[in-house]
Amino acid sequence: MIKYAVGIDLGTSYSCVYVWHDDEVKIIENDYSNRITPSYVAFTNSEILIGDAAKNQAPMNPYNTVFDTCRLIGRNFQDFEVQSGMKYWPFTVIEKDEKPYIRVKYKGEKKEFAPEEIISMLLVKMKEIAEDYIGSEVKNVVITVPTYFSISQYHAIKDAGLIAGLNITRIINSPTAAAINYGLSTKSIKERNVLVFDLGGGTCNVSLLSIDGGIFEVKAVASNNHLGGEDFDDRLINHFVQEFKTKFQKDLTSDMRALYRLRSHCERVKLALSSSYHVNFMVDCLIDYIDFYLSLTRDKFEELNQDLFQSAMIPIEKVLRDAKIDKCQVHDIVLVGGSSRIPKVQKMISDLFNGKKLNQFINPDEAAAYGAAVQAAILSDDTTEKIHDILLLDVTTLSFGIETSGSIMTPLIRRNTKLPFKKTETFKVFSKNSSSFTESFYIDSNPDNKSSVLIQVYECQRSKIGNKLLGKFELTISSVPQIEVTFELDLNYILKVSAIDKSIGKSTKKKITITNGLSKEEIKHMVAEAKKYRAEKEKIVQKMQARNYLESYAYSSRNILQCIDSIMDKIEDKIQESIMWLNNNEDAEKDEYEHKRKLLEDTINPIMKLYGTGDALWLDISGNLKNESV
Repeated sequence: MIKYAVGIDLGTSYSCVYVWHDDEVKIIENDYSNRITPSYVAFTNSEILIGDAAKNQAPMNPYNTVFDTCRLIGRNFQDFEVQSGMKYWPFTVIEKDEKPYIRVKYKGEKKEFAPEEIISMLLVKMKEIAEDYIGSEVKNVVITVPTYFSISQYHAIKDAGLIAGLNITRIINSPTAAAINYGLSTKSIKERNVLVFDLGGGTCNVSLLSIDGGIFEVKAVASNNHLGGEDFDDRLINHFVQEFKTKFQKDLTSDMRALYRLRSHCERVKLALSSSYHVNFMVDCLIDYIDFYLSLTRDKFEELNQDLFQSAMIPIEKVLRDAKIDKCQVHDIVLVGGSSRIPKVQKMISDLFNGKKLNQFINPDEAAAYGAAVQAAILSDDTTEKIHDILLLDVTTLSFGIETSGSIMTPLIRRNTKLPFKKTETFKVFSKNSSSFTESFYIDSNPDNKSSVLIQVYECQRSKIGNKLLGKFELTISSVPQIEVTFELDLNYILKVSAIDKSIGKSTKKKITITNGLSKEEIKHMVAEAKKYRAEKEKIVQKMQARNYLESYAYSSRNILQCIDSIMDKIEDKIQESIMWLNNNEDAEKDEYEHKRKLLEDTINPIMKLYGTGDALWLDISGNLKNESV
């Protein structure tokens, strides 16, 4: 039986970590005693801060405090999600090899970090939180991510794990992980269709599962990877920026520090409106010594975000269509993610299902990490009765295929196909001289080399080309070729593509493995850099520990000396009292003299013992006597 298994929910806004131990799943609090940790990394003139420490100092250091990194990782610089986010991020994002890199100032110098490096720092933080609780090193973890992560994003997360010194044994979709939490909590003996709605800080993910005993079968998934709490905050920011401009004729967007302070208060306004119908906040000295009063009603908040709330319903309708399940066949609706607490969102979901009551008994902030820890235990061969029958049947969230004639995308692995999956399909090569052909089953011959054909592998979201090219290779062909193409996708999103000309045989076979991650050289360099930063952090920690020890020792020593001075005064009083008694009692009896000597010895002997051994442990750190008789 495994001792510990660790699951991490890597969120856009917050992350958390759970451990499986002795048939129980337990969330681990961080060093601030918080159950969730802000997904923030900050760079200062002296150190790198992660989590609560990073977020707390962000208003004073907005240009060098990085957040929303899950919206950057595994993407190209020109992607919509990157370009739209750059309008609101105070930190600088630059283009490097067509990828987004984050530029900050660290120790007085400009530094550029790949999103994988920032994510690795967050993973190190979660790793340390787990290790402090467990008392030993953590290597293997299961991580949850948003539903519609691409192959590039999956492997970017894997690379971030390598940089952090972790072996990510499985990456699972956050709503699917939350469903495991729900399934273990309800323990229903009947098969149930469960819809998990996960609205977090940066994404809206929906999974529709069939739960039958310990079998969790994902029927369909859908997602909007640019819709979440951060987007609601942005709407509030825009609203208050306009209000401020109208009232004071000043543009807050010109001052990133002021804009970040406004963002922090907008997040508080949003949270407060989940339980109140009207909120007021004041931001002291927002800009140019101007105090700004924020006042908002729930109705106005809902009006500002109405189109976003409507967008959140689209993935729900999509999974119902894809799974071919009617709304009335959904037994339970489980809410996950901090933004699922918004009353308007809950009402719209309930109305969509004809007033159905929503299930809110699992913690929406922690459900995914709970499921990840259970999955980690399963993958670690934990055979305890509670989980030994659990089987998770997951699906691919995107389609994968090749380009065929007429720039048509022909998928071999379709979205919502159960994993792992393997499929082989035969294609003909289309010659420009042919008078007729079936577009979707032909591949254009290579115009530069008539004896070969170019196999181009795409990640598909639409039928026409415009999807993401994952890789390509050339295959030698005969005069009358029939190309057999095989796609194989495993649970870790490693895609293997091979092709042969059937008329020639296996001698023509070509293959490619799609990972689309960092190169070995890049990972090696980033691992070395990460070790350097961790060494710097350890040096700072050791320095602070030494400082704290010296400070504690100095203050406690002063308290001890003050206590000793007080004791010495009392001893002097006792001695003087004894001498005065002697002077006034020359005719006292033997027993009286011995009694008085005993009282004086009881006062002085502990002090003599203290000075004789050099042992000051009889005083506690505050300087109070432990031996109160003294």
